[in-house]
Amino acid sequence: MKVFLSHGTDTFPGYFGDRALAALQQHAQVVRNPTARDLRDAELAEAAAGCDAIIAFRGSPGTAETFSRAPDLVAFLRCAVDISTIDVAAASAEGILVTRATPGFVDAVAELGIGMMVDLARGVSHAVQAYRRGEAPTPVRHVQLSGATLGLVGYGRIAQRLASIAEALGMRVLAYDPHAKPGTSLEQVLAEADFVVCLAISSPETANLMDAAAFARMRRGAFFVNLSRGELVDEAALEAALDSGHLAGAAMDVGRAPDQMPSPGLARRHDVVATPHVGGLTPQAAEHQAMDTVRQIAELAAGRLPEGAVNGPAAHRLRRLGILPGP
Repeated sequence: MKVFLSHGTDTFPGYFGDRALAALQQHAQVVRNPTARDLRDAELAEAAAGCDAIIAFRGSPGTAETFSRAPDLVAFLRCAVDISTIDVAAASAEGILVTRATPGFVDAVAELGIGMMVDLARGVSHAVQAYRRGEAPTPVRHVQLSGATLGLVGYGRIAQRLASIAEALGMRVLAYDPHAKPGTSLEQVLAEADFVVCLAISSPETANLMDAAAFARMRRGAFFVNLSRGELVDEAALEAALDSGHLAGAAMDVGRAPDQMPSPGLARRHDVVATPHVGGLTPQAAEHQAMDTVRQIAELAAGRLPEGAVNGPAAHRLRRLGILPGP
């Protein structure tokens, strides 16, 4: 097989790495993105000309234009769990397989969530910034996590890991998830939590899940943390809740800026702790997902449908590799 790796020269070290590349080269001829840019659309198709598969960094979406201009392409492998930037219907129409990686970032994101709660509760960033300005910050009494209530909006793998750490710290944990049984209502979670952490999945139904009404239900002086997706939060409503003093602060690793980055207007606020979408950016988490794509290429090269296939029945180009489309 011949595989195009879309990670650019700047993103390759942190998001794929030499070990995964060496493993990939055992199963396929690899063509690298020679630029530091994120390739997309026709440019991505042109760069991958003659390749059977594309392993796509998050900055290279799978668009209809890419698929329509890539007659040699059999599979488009997303080196991540999220496939919201892939037009699966367009890929299916061309008979191209789409795959996704498994979550390798559960611990990394949960740990960042704990760090953000500590920062909000104890004013760490405020003190650091004051010292760096050459000022002596005034000691004030803050909040401790032990004895506080953590409210989780969404209860998937990351939320469950965060809950276990929080409970070990002595926190009371409430969780809302419409798919969990028995479940706690969203209203109760918002009303009783000192820290509300958004970890719900992104779907049309959860767009702006955290809106003005949701923030109004939160207890006065509570903190809000978003570790999921930017589109789950009505940012104007969040800013209004901070401006009014109803919320004591917020933290976010995601937002509505490009590539799910926190929006600059919120990130620059003194009552916000923001990081640039790095929740899963640890060597362990990045390599886990890179190695998932390596395993998928190995399966394809061996004539088997790989784990993580999204649209197997529609991927008729798999026959070029001797694979029958299937579930």
